[in-house]
Amino acid sequence: MAEHLRQLGISPSPIILESVSRNTAPALTLGALHLVQECQHCNSDDPVMLVMPADHNIENIPDFQNSLQLAEVLASKGCIVTFGISPTTPKTAYGYLEKGQTYNNMLVRRKNPRDHALREINAFQLNSFTEKPEEQLAKEMIETGRYLWNSGIFVMKASIWLRELSENRPEISEICRAAYSNGKKDGDFLRPNGQIFEECPSDSIDYAVMENSPLVASNRDKTGNAERVIIPIDIGWSYVGSWNEYWDKSIKTPDGNVLKGDVYIEDTKSSLLISQGRMLAAVGLENVIVVETADAILVADKDRLEGLKGLVGRLKQDAREEQINHRKVHRPWGSYETVVIGERFQVKRLEVKPGGGLSLQLHHHRAEHWVVVKGTAKVTRGDEEFLLTEHESTYVPVGTKHRLENPGTIPLEIIEVQSGSYLGEDDIVRLQDYYSREVPGVMLESLFNETIFNQE
Repeated sequence: MAEHLRQLGISPSPIILESVSRNTAPALTLGALHLVQECQHCNSDDPVMLVMPADHNIENIPDFQNSLQLAEVLASKGCIVTFGISPTTPKTAYGYLEKGQTYNNMLVRRKNPRDHALREINAFQLNSFTEKPEEQLAKEMIETGRYLWNSGIFVMKASIWLRELSENRPEISEICRAAYSNGKKDGDFLRPNGQIFEECPSDSIDYAVMENSPLVASNRDKTGNAERVIIPIDIGWSYVGSWNEYWDKSIKTPDGNVLKGDVYIEDTKSSLLISQGRMLAAVGLENVIVVETADAILVADKDRLEGLKGLVGRLKQDAREEQINHRKVHRPWGSYETVVIGERFQVKRLEVKPGGGLSLQLHHHRAEHWVVVKGTAKVTRGDEEFLLTEHESTYVPVGTKHRLENPGTIPLEIIEVQSGSYLGEDDIVRLQDYYSREVPGVMLESLFNETIFNQE
């Protein structure tokens, strides 16, 4: 995300990184705490937050922007606004919103200043919020005509969310506040205190607040809770957080297949086949998903995808690298990609962006060989500094401090061969870093003690 923003020329507020996943309620709380703190520095009014999931698609952007304008007005008055989607089937993976009385009618001018058309957008009181009902109950809800799918999009003041969470889930509020106030800035990122945050209960926005509070406006004076408001939207919204949804929304062949990449099929129907590298060939498949990437291949029955959670759990138990990183790993200075791994060696392809540089570092257990295949490299090795151009190479012995930098105007590409008894990424002792990444004190202390020992 940080690299995408750099490519767009945007300097973001810190991207907040959780040490562990604790669902959407703690994540939103950290975001709200940061907004409130930032607004204290700039003497701004209480900020209105737009909260959106990453795994959805919106086709009609202008109408969505119009609805957001109304949501902002309502949120600025203290409401918690959510957006509802007209349901088509009784899906049990969605939350359901029950419309109450009409809350407001408002004429909203379109975002494009050249388009002077006005459009009336209705908002309704939220009578009830039901998260992931059983199929029969979902069917009954849809038949009433009063229920909408929860899009997962919310608009509210940061202070309103913090107040509501404190009333409904005080333990989440207290832990998030402590983790945030004890966090550290790290380049593009803000890292809340991991040890504190790991104690936080895991809960969603929906369960933590939306289901737990009286919702209708008549109860507000008695409870102090903010009014909940629904804005129905027809914006071509779709959830794309699963392979089935991705298949459903994609353009299909006459046999119902979705094919991406270098794919050859024979006698195959209603399947999703994606290749990101190697040629993928399939014969006689039906209702199957096959996804080939550089680091793993997924083969699954479309009707059995719930088993993925169990598989991911086993990957975590076995500490598999695939559940942490892709084959290509992005860093502030560029990226590295593992090409091959063998016994006591591995080969990586490094790309260092213009002006970028790796930390000054050393390794206790591995040596490195660098070959420049594109661009110019500035190399620090021990007390030496020198340049390498295309087709030139150098060697970094075990325990030698070193740094790789790109002083040029084009990306620097390096083939790196590592060899040694241990090749893990945790065998990096950072001595100095351009991106304010932590230089662990225990590692420096270990290095100092080892240096004294060697001198003696």
